[in-house]
Amino acid sequence: MSEANTIKNAVCTFCGCVCDDIELVVAPDGKSITRAGNACELGRAWFLEHKVEDYPVALIDGQETSLEEAIEAAAEILVKAKFPAVYGLSDTTCEAQKEAVAIADFLNGNIDTTTSVCHGPSGMAFQGIGESTASLGEIKNRADFILYWGGNPVEAHPRHFERYSFKAEGKYLPQGRAARTVVVVDVRKTKSAQEADIFLQVKPGCDFEVLWALRALVRGRFVDASIEERTGISMEVLKDLVERMKACRFGVIFFGMGLSMTRGRHFNVAALLALATDLNQFTHFVANPVRGHGNVTGADNVVSWQTGYPFGVNFNRGYPRFNPGEFTTVDVLARGEADALLVVASDPAANFPRKAIEHLHRIPVITLDPKPTRTSQIAKVAFTVAPYGVSVGGTVYRMDNVALPLRPAIKSPYPSDEEILRRLKEKILELKGIKRQAA
Repeated sequence: MSEANTIKNAVCTFCGCVCDDIELVVAPDGKSITRAGNACELGRAWFLEHKVEDYPVALIDGQETSLEEAIEAAAEILVKAKFPAVYGLSDTTCEAQKEAVAIADFLNGNIDTTTSVCHGPSGMAFQGIGESTASLGEIKNRADFILYWGGNPVEAHPRHFERYSFKAEGKYLPQGRAARTVVVVDVRKTKSAQEADIFLQVKPGCDFEVLWALRALVRGRFVDASIEERTGISMEVLKDLVERMKACRFGVIFFGMGLSMTRGRHFNVAALLALATDLNQFTHFVANPVRGHGNVTGADNVVSWQTGYPFGVNFNRGYPRFNPGEFTTVDVLARGEADALLVVASDPAANFPRKAIEHLHRIPVITLDPKPTRTSQIAKVAFTVAPYGVSVGGTVYRMDNVALPLRPAIKSPYPSDEEILRRLKEKILELKGIKRQAA
């Protein structure tokens, strides 16, 4: 094996774990990756399926065209639109995300990320309650009580257990799994639940009631015995869980979309965050969302530091406004409001509700993606881009808000998302007659 064909400490951008210890072996022709050491089965598939493709760099109405013509056509569509929207951004670099925010700003348009259809309620809860949080490194080294609520990391984030939480050997917990208590709360017994010390099977849609009962017990308040009938969890089990949480030295609650996208949504997450705050009266406790896409946390950060809000932001009054349900992309499409859509690293035509997808077919759509998707197949303008992390460097954020630099392995003949978005922004400024001062 040639050292020149090996990339050490590469970063996997498949999921929010963003593991940065991957060892990639590149084929002799430099066009594909033949091995992804340390990666989980999902990460291996992510790296090995990416190779130098032979797609057209750009299409207009399904016909191959030059990059310059496609950028001009896309800019004209967006400038002529009365309500242009930008969506996606969770599978690209922070540098590209910054350009997308600038485009939405200059267009007086709308910008939204995939957060709005996953952990958007969590973002709303953070704003209202605040959060006690920690890095995954702190949790690995210190947490002796770990609770997963509404998530199944064994199947969704295979290395989360072994690298970041209860199976990891920590600096202050060298025994690893033997030194930790692990609890899983879910509506069904998943593979993650099978590995836990304690499994609480809550009735669907009753997470809020369980969390509020736990808060009451932590505070020494009365809880009616009917809680078992309502939630499926007995008083004895709840009291035992509270005592374990109060007795630990460092506790963490990881929560997933099983909490944020079920009945109650941001109220559920707010209750969980408040529970962590309550527990800090007795011990050290934190709460962290388990994020899905490779740089969805980066999207939240970039959109927040550029606009003041994490997703669902509208600029049509000349300044940013935030209102989930009004400015989130599913809603502006389902109501038929957006008249042009720029999609970056996402495939809404494959997973949005029917009404939103129907409207996608009625408006001009522009896509940036490394491979053909259902959305690119209906796009007016479709760009083929180099995959981030595999062929493009830049910055991404792990799910715990730790920024990491990418180490690309193979060269791509296609431009990056950042390059296309920057050129698209410049063309929009030209068409609008806006002159920017030199930095």
